[in-house]
Amino acid sequence: MSRPLLNRRLAEFGTTIFAEMSALAVRTGSINLGQGFPDTDGPEEVREAAVRALRDGRGNQYPPGPGVPELRAAVAAHQHRFYGHLGVAYDPDTEVLVTAGATEAIAASLLALLEPGDEVIALEPYYDSYAACIAMAGGTRVPVTLRPSAEDGTYALDLDELRDAVTDRTRLILLNTPHNPTGTVLDRAELTEIARLACERDLLVITDEVYEHLVYEGEHIPLASLPGMRERTVTIGSAGKTFSFTGWKVGWVTASPELVGAVRSAKQFLTYVSAGPFQYAVAEALALPDSYYTGLRDDLRAKRDLLADGLAAAGFRVFRPSGTYFVTTDIRPLGEEDGFAFCRALPERAGVVAIPNAVFYDHQDQGAPYVRFAFCKQEKVLQEAVDRLRAL
Repeated sequence: MSRPLLNRRLAEFGTTIFAEMSALAVRTGSINLGQGFPDTDGPEEVREAAVRALRDGRGNQYPPGPGVPELRAAVAAHQHRFYGHLGVAYDPDTEVLVTAGATEAIAASLLALLEPGDEVIALEPYYDSYAACIAMAGGTRVPVTLRPSAEDGTYALDLDELRDAVTDRTRLILLNTPHNPTGTVLDRAELTEIARLACERDLLVITDEVYEHLVYEGEHIPLASLPGMRERTVTIGSAGKTFSFTGWKVGWVTASPELVGAVRSAKQFLTYVSAGPFQYAVAEALALPDSYYTGLRDDLRAKRDLLADGLAAAGFRVFRPSGTYFVTTDIRPLGEEDGFAFCRALPERAGVVAIPNAVFYDHQDQGAPYVRFAFCKQEKVLQEAVDRLRAL
């Protein structure tokens, strides 16, 4: 057959590094700190809620296209509970859409809102599905690079570079805060400038906020809460990271009725509907008391510090994250420069798996010496990983 089987826009992505490294972890018996999923399940009462829904026959057949009413109401209540003081409020009937995780929410939003040739600005490094989904929608990605500072151990956004990246072809900005993989949490001043730019240039913004409750320094501010942004922002949330049920794939979009309607038009031809019984369980999860959310944050902050301190002791330069559950490191102090080669050799050298940050870049040279580790694991697992890495 002379014609390639894979769409040329997707061919450049190939098999993801996550699958490769996870397979390597299994083959070598290594501790997998590469892929970002917890190694313990979420709250027992939420699991029981899923079982009840299954036994009661709720969601075993197609749920409503926008999502079950209980979950849409819970999402709207959750947004108002945590961000109502910032003016955030959504109508569960017209401004909430349930999706098959945040990944589908991103794909459906981009497919709905882009025309071929539209430019999309994304903060580089970025989650790999961003690039693939922009390509599938026929858009052109325009990276604006977050750059690390060895002095204060953080990554920073250059607002002038962001402004300069906007052209007459720019349709939207794809934002992620708290940011994977760098752990950056954009502050009010940065978000205000982004909002001002979006309003000035009449841009839409898709904002991926799945790590909203995993903030250790600073605060999470929804972009939609800023002046002029509610009618031009699609906000994406997810149950996977907050409740440690990444396999349930329950996410959501909140936006104006017009934007939700557009995203739903694309979403209905992707999964149509999904995760029926789990939607009822996630509705109950969103109503958990504040102590759950603060306990999750405090537990992960302690794990961040355990891993970050251990990596520093092993010789890495560590960029301690303000949010998410990933730590980015610089391998050059170890005499290494190629993150791909380092990560592929690390399981044999130390029995630990990590991810090369270069996979999150268009400008791969910018990410070449950086490696990401996940700390959403049990403390004993992280401690064992730290002990192994000391052998480097």
